[in-house]
Amino acid sequence: MKIKEVIKRYVNILVIARKPTKKELKNVLRTVFYGFIAIGLIGFIFYMISVIAGG
Repeated sequence: MKIKEVIKRYVNILVIARKPTKKELKNVLRTVFYGFIAIGLIGFIFYMISVIAGG
């Protein structure tokens, strides 16, 4: 793939892209936050199981 083609693709993406609305941004941030909390809780549960089982 040539550099000009790559740059043209990037420019096309930037032209199509738009700034998210406040509602969309809030939904994305909420989803990321819940995912972060879920992964943290899963890690904490595994840690507690390893501490209890390890003894």
